[in-house]
This record gives sequence, C-alpha cells and structure tokens, in this order.
Amino acid sequence: MADRIYIFDTTLRDGEQSPGASMNVDEKLEIARQLERLGVDVIEAGFPISSPGDFQAVQRISQMIKNCTVCGLTRAVPKDIEVAAEALKDAVNPRIHTGLGVSDSHLQHKLRMTREQAMERGVTAVKHARKFVSDVEYFLEDSGRADRDYLCQVIEAVIKAGATVINIPDTTGYTTPNEYGALIRYVVEHVSNIDKARISVHCHNDLGMAVANSLAGVQNGARQIECTINGIGERAGNTSLEEVVMAMHVRKDIYDCVTGVTTQEIYKTSRMVSTTTGIFVQPNKAIVGANAFAHSSGIHQDGVLKERTTYEIIDPQDVGINESKIILSARSGRHALQHRLQELGFAYDETQIDKIYARFLELADRKKEVYDEDLAKIAADETSTVAHIYELLHVQVSCGDKMLPTATVTIRDASGRELTDSCHGTGPVDAIYRAVNRIVNVENDLIEFSIQSVTEGIDALADVTIRIRRGNDIYTGRGADNDIVVASARAYLHALNKLLARVTPSDAEREMAGSV
Repeated sequence: MADRIYIFDTTLRDGEQSPGASMNVDEKLEIARQLERLGVDVIEAGFPISSPGDFQAVQRISQMIKNCTVCGLTRAVPKDIEVAAEALKDAVNPRIHTGLGVSDSHLQHKLRMTREQAMERGVTAVKHARKFVSDVEYFLEDSGRADRDYLCQVIEAVIKAGATVINIPDTTGYTTPNEYGALIRYVVEHVSNIDKARISVHCHNDLGMAVANSLAGVQNGARQIECTINGIGERAGNTSLEEVVMAMHVRKDIYDCVTGVTTQEIYKTSRMVSTTTGIFVQPNKAIVGANAFAHSSGIHQDGVLKERTTYEIIDPQDVGINESKIILSARSGRHALQHRLQELGFAYDETQIDKIYARFLELADRKKEVYDEDLAKIAADETSTVAHIYELLHVQVSCGDKMLPTATVTIRDASGRELTDSCHGTGPVDAIYRAVNRIVNVENDLIEFSIQSVTEGIDALADVTIRIRRGNDIYTGRGADNDIVVASARAYLHALNKLLARVTPSDAEREMAGSV
C-alpha cells in the first residue's frame, strides 16, 4: 500500500520572506482559503510574535480554516510559544513549530550556546508548547551541516519531551540528494524513538536541488514535505510544492506514495500567489510555467497532435490548465463574463463583477480577443484588497526622440477629491511617477520596474510590476492595461496605497496634507 506523504505549505511564512513578497492580512486569508481547497495538510500561517500583522493573520486563518492543521512558528522562547498559542487558540487543528539550530556554526556564532545548553532549551520549549497544543513540530536548523550523532541525540530528547513532528532542514541548500537522503536514513536508523514522530524535510534551493533533496528524503523515511507555491522563499527559494507533488504523482513507480493534494487546483493557486506577491513565474518553470505545455517545434507539434503522451508526461488538465480557451470579445455580455470567471474558479459579488465588467469592456473595445489570462489579471486588479487611498482617473503623456517626456495625471483621493498635476522626466514612465509624487508627496525609492506581456500579440495586456522602498520596508505594486504607461501608473498607485496603508495614521495624514 502506498505511503501517505503530508504536505506542509509555508508560502505564508517562509515564502513571504522573499524580498518584496509581503502580503497583507486579507491577501493571506485569500491564499489560505485556496490552500485549503488545494488540499495541503498543514498551513504555516506565520510567525505570530514577529509583528501584529503576523499575529492577526495566524489568528484569523485559525478561525477560518477547518480542514487543515494551522501552524505558527516560534523560537525556542517561552514568550514566543505563548503568543503563538494565543493566535492559534481557535484553530480546529493547531500546531506550534519551534526549534533551534544544531550545527556548530549556528551554536557558536548565532546562538552562542554549548551543545548541552541548546538541547536543554529545545526540550524545555517542547514541554512548554505541549501545555497549549498536542501537536508540536521541532525544527533543527542547519541539520545538513550538523554533527549527525549530536543531531540524533537532540531528536531523541525532544521526541521524549513530546514533539510529534521532527523537521530536519537543509537550511542553506548545501547538501546533495545522496547526502540528504543518507542523513534522513541515518536519523531513522539511529534514533531509538523515531517511530513516535513524523520526519519532515525542509529544503532550500540555493544549489537548485530543493525538490530533488526533498524526494530523496521521502525515499529514506521522511513523511512530511515542507514547501511553497512556485518555490518562493528566502534567497533562491524553497522546495516547489507543484513540482514535488507532481513528481510523486507521475512517478508512482519510484516513490510509491500519495498526497492529499487536489492537483487540479495547482495552476490556479500558482497564479493567485504570483498575482498577490508580484513575483512572476518564469515561462519555463516546471508544471506551472507558461511554456510547460507549449510546443513550438514542428516535430513536437506533430507528435502531440497525434498522441498527447508523445511529448507530455502530464495531462495539463491534471494541474488545472484548460487547453481550450474561451475567447470573449466586446460583444460578450455581463452574464457570459461572470460565467467564464466562475469556470476559472473565481467567485465575486455583484459590486465586484460590475467593476470587472467595466474594465473588461474597456479592454475588449481596444483588443479583438480577451483571453483567460487577461480576465484573471483585470479581476485581480479590480478586486484587490489593498485600500484605495488614491485611485487613478486619467493619465496622458507626450514624448518622442525630439521631445521632453511630459505626463499629466489625475487621481482621486479617499475623500473623493480629484487632484491633477504634471511633470517631465527622463521617459514617459518617469514623468508619470514624478507627477504622481507631486500630488501624493510620499517619500519612497523606486527599486525595481518590470513589464510582462500577459498574452500574445501586439494588443496584449501589459502587466507591470514595481517595487518601492521606504526605510527597510519594500512594497510591491502591480497594474495591467494594454497601454504600458497606464499599466505603469496603476502599478505605482497600487504600491503607494500599500505603503500608505502600512504607515501610522498620523504619518499618513501628515504626508497626505502635502497634496492639499
């Protein structure tokens, strides 16, 4: 009988640590709902003590999610554990995830503890966590570079103290599959009470081996995989959920295991996380990339048309990609639009549909065909949970090789006032941003600007992503339009609205006063 592999999704915690990928509470709730539909076993909702926003996210996700374990991360510190327990108190299935480093590098340079002190603190933390929840996961940071015998001693001690899951991370992405698999096997063979806990693998992708290492862990006794949607995470990211799940799904002959994931929800989840975080999925990304099921070679096209399996080892529909595209145009009615959105898995109220339909008609008038990708993008734009402190009304630019780029922008503030200003810049987008800055008067630095075509063709929708920085905080903005300058303006205001929603009310009032 195939073994059950538990999927621990840490998109909302480790994934959010990707630079610029911060999400507000409402965005995290939306993704958590989708992760529940996807069928993950555990949602690591955040690090409750790290900020009021993380506490609120873990608390609200705990109240909402019924079919998954909801997990909160802590350090091996009593206060951390108590705050996590408070955030998780309404969860149907709560888990506290605590732990310490185990490599000599971490013990000496980061923790400044002896091995004995670290083990004692870990045992104390597990015992404290068990006062609040029955499910306690213990992480042993930097296991990949730790002394194996000491690692096993700590694991045995924390299981004896009450740990139910043992997380053996390759924190720096240093190990190879052979090494990591051997490490998991060593733990299985040398920890006397390992049968009383589930082994979990948490691999980073610094050398591009996170998925391979996780699968090697499964082959050697691990039964939980920690991963993120699209593989996002610190540095080079984490194990990609869609890749590791589909590898086990397709190669049952090798792994002989099953997960509880509804694979048909994978693509939708990937798009939602990409849209929310502003982190594009590379076109050649396995499983969910735009080219994953595209065939340009004539030989490949001929083979696929005759028999799909000649060049496709996965049926696109198995991951939620519908090969047939329903093309909408300006002649399509509101009902047809709503029906298509429902087919794509989106559910909106009447007010939201009205906003989406207005944008759809604008786009359909300028574009012959409106594709599913276009709909998903404008729907995300119009139903964003970011507060509309400022809203774009009009933008006009003049530029050329013999002209000074100039932009005039009109925006509406939260009180309903329409504000207009103009400015010149080094290019049309720079001129737009300078004009907006003259109105809004909020200090920030533009640190990244990128444009991606949502669909094919010269009339394709442009998806602009920008990142702005204020102090140590980074805010991501996205905007879409088939006019690049309008998309750029939408993206900038999206980021500014996030920034203004984050600053204190007094700061916001003081800065907005400059626009009066």
